[in-house]
Amino acid sequence: MINALDILIVDDDAAHRLMLKKLLGGWGYQTFEADDGAGAIEEIRRRAFDLILMDIRMVKVSGIEALEQVRKINPSIPVILMTAYASVETAVSALKKGAYDYLTKPLDFDELQIGIARATEHSSLKKENEYLKEKLGERIDRQSIIGQSTAMARLLDIVEQVAATEATILITGESGTGKEVIANALHANSHRKAAPFVKINCAALTETLLESELFGHEKGAFTGADRRREGKFLQAGGGSIFLDEVSEMSSAMQVKLLRVLQERELTRVGGSDVLKVDVRVLAASNKDLQKEIREGRFREDLFYRLNVVALHVPPLRERTEDIPLLAQHFLAMFSRRNFKSIAGFTPQAMQKLVRYAWPGNVRELMNAVERAVVLSRTEYLDVEDMTLLAMDDPTADEARPFVLSPNLPLEEVEKRSILDALTVCGGNKSEAARRLGITRKTLRKKLEKYEQNTNRP
Repeated sequence: MINALDILIVDDDAAHRLMLKKLLGGWGYQTFEADDGAGAIEEIRRRAFDLILMDIRMVKVSGIEALEQVRKINPSIPVILMTAYASVETAVSALKKGAYDYLTKPLDFDELQIGIARATEHSSLKKENEYLKEKLGERIDRQSIIGQSTAMARLLDIVEQVAATEATILITGESGTGKEVIANALHANSHRKAAPFVKINCAALTETLLESELFGHEKGAFTGADRRREGKFLQAGGGSIFLDEVSEMSSAMQVKLLRVLQERELTRVGGSDVLKVDVRVLAASNKDLQKEIREGRFREDLFYRLNVVALHVPPLRERTEDIPLLAQHFLAMFSRRNFKSIAGFTPQAMQKLVRYAWPGNVRELMNAVERAVVLSRTEYLDVEDMTLLAMDDPTADEARPFVLSPNLPLEEVEKRSILDALTVCGGNKSEAARRLGITRKTLRKKLEKYEQNTNRP
């Protein structure tokens, strides 16, 4: 069973705490209590919670004051504030100080449940990932394959199914999606895993060099060939060979590769001996090979030889739920590599990572986290640590729509979009109005309307 998430309830109203304790317990969360902001701060020093649900108005230490201390002690914990005295200014102020969300009393339970689920999504995925890795550990060594999205689950199911076969595999996907990682997993979980796994990037070599690298050459075959050399296919004997960017091969090289796949034999460059090869072929391409065939750049017969089993690695934008897991993995890796003690991301920083479209996919995310780790001077990576990243683009926040709760009235959707825009823009009304596509005057009128509705008895 996956461990329940730990939520700290902070409220000086004992009856309200009890109600929340029973409600959240019924939803499967493990709850802890504090009756004041000061007590909450002590609890946070003792343990790392997955979420803090905290009232704003409390007698000794207010929720806002406690929030500021939480951000200093452990800014990776998302904080949802509650209050019966709501106003737009209070909401914006709380969000600017680092609150993850803001709810008004009496609480709407559906809204609360959705808010908690969103705020703890990262913790849930992390615990689920650890749980599934433990359960599946004996079935397949997933190595550095990280992700529990539906798209990745489907892919890994097929990887698990075909890894132990002798089938030739074609792995497709955009640059940076992790095609080589999938190839590693296929070899590591095959019957050939004890034998060599040889890799070659077909785009990195000229036609002459690629032929020599793949098939080997005899002494004197060309200028500089002062001795016989075994090619990658022979070096991988009994194991697997990974042909990355196979679509970059010339037509002549495609013909020669096709012969190797069909006959399971080759001849060294400059030689005449026919040599048998025992190797499993894994190939990858970031291009649409069907399109390449139609445009005469790739042989159809070679495509069918390579495409015995097709595996497509989805782009990161189609599996955004994997971004927190990948980001934490890269954070731990680069913290160790750079001798830094960085514990995690703030919720705001993680939100920025999740909202970005990542055109460079996993490779771009890895580079972004590495750069942030190298430049950071704090224990937790915050939004400010992302300011020098390629993702820090004025259109980045517009790349994804605001995430809203389902089944809300249109008026409420509009209100939340406006408040979200203000949060993203740090309270800058002119910038928020620009992003929303309305005038500053219209924005001001809508905020005044929300304020009037809030203050009505």
